[in-house]
Amino acid sequence: MKQLFPVKHVMGYIFSLILSLVALAVVFFDMSFAAGMTILLVAAAIQASLQLFLFMHIDETSSKKTLYLNIVYALFVGLVTIFGSLLAMIWGIV
Repeated sequence: MKQLFPVKHVMGYIFSLILSLVALAVVFFDMSFAAGMTILLVAAAIQASLQLFLFMHIDETSSKKTLYLNIVYALFVGLVTIFGSLLAMIWGIV
């Protein structure tokens, strides 16, 4: 029966809730911009990796190279979209 209970997933869910509370604490404690953004970025990176590895089962397949390549490609497309939008709409470079 112990094999049927998803301990990793429950712990990941609890840790995600804790990270969400950390992000909420930044608002309630009225931190400075630099401290707040640092805490938020670190919490977001940890939570994104937690979601990726625990809930999307990245480590549970044999073709890890393909999955990691897809993640890198998705990050590339996302960054190009974000910075392309900033270049065109805010900075007026295009």
